[in-house]
Amino acid sequence: MKELILNADDFGYTRGINAAILRAHREGVLTSATLMANGPAFDDAVESARACPELGVGCHFVLVGGHSVAKPHEIPSLAKPDGRLPESLAVFVARVSSGSIKTEDIAAELRAQVAKIRRAGIEPSHIDSHKHTYAHPKVFGVVARTAQELAIRNVRNPFERLGDSWASARRGRALGIQLVASAAARLSSRQFFNTLKKYDLLTPDHFLGLAVTGHLGPAELRETVRTLPEGTTEVMLHPGYCDADLEATGTRLKMERENELQALLDPEVKRLIEEGNIRRITFRDLR
Repeated sequence: MKELILNADDFGYTRGINAAILRAHREGVLTSATLMANGPAFDDAVESARACPELGVGCHFVLVGGHSVAKPHEIPSLAKPDGRLPESLAVFVARVSSGSIKTEDIAAELRAQVAKIRRAGIEPSHIDSHKHTYAHPKVFGVVARTAQELAIRNVRNPFERLGDSWASARRGRALGIQLVASAAARLSSRQFFNTLKKYDLLTPDHFLGLAVTGHLGPAELRETVRTLPEGTTEVMLHPGYCDADLEATGTRLKMERENELQALLDPEVKRLIEEGNIRRITFRDLR
């Protein structure tokens, strides 16, 4: 049996991203999204989620970029006194690896982000992480412990198989650096799955989208659906509208987000899913 989670990251980043996610769910094939508790458009995203009760909404755990949700003095090794989180993934990884960011501060920030989402009336369907930060084994260890504590059992499997990475790269014109990132992430996959078992967490069988982040247009998503493996697969996407708010963020993904939105709205993608007897699900359906 083939089951498919089509998840949009960055819910709450801008109103244009929120609008694209809402449209991709209502008019297209999107089943799931992950909400940034520190996103500038958080309140707008919450209203969008309330309007779409069938959309699975998880916590897009943010440790890089923007401001913390926890008070800065509560997480001094993670956030600056003004609340700013580490400015880049490279800086974050270096500081975590050296031990200068304390795991208890990571746990405190995760608790604060989940608590904010719950106060808004949303029960997170799962946890994943902005910029793949929890692929780092030190980070995932604390995320797993905290997820169990918070009674959130479902998490993203952040490891794309190398064969899938290469195949999707050829289809989606992935940058070399994205292929390297996908390969590097695999180095800690065994520890990840051992940790899952230890804390009784659930994750999809397969994960796709890392090597082609920003390049999953209609043709690429069609081929992804045609070649979907047996079991449960999450495909990570970043739909959005490239408006003034998005331009102001400095994000790398701009018009690419509109291309991925068109993929989620593509009638041929929907037809292939239906004719392939592929069940579209959310993380709530994992078992």
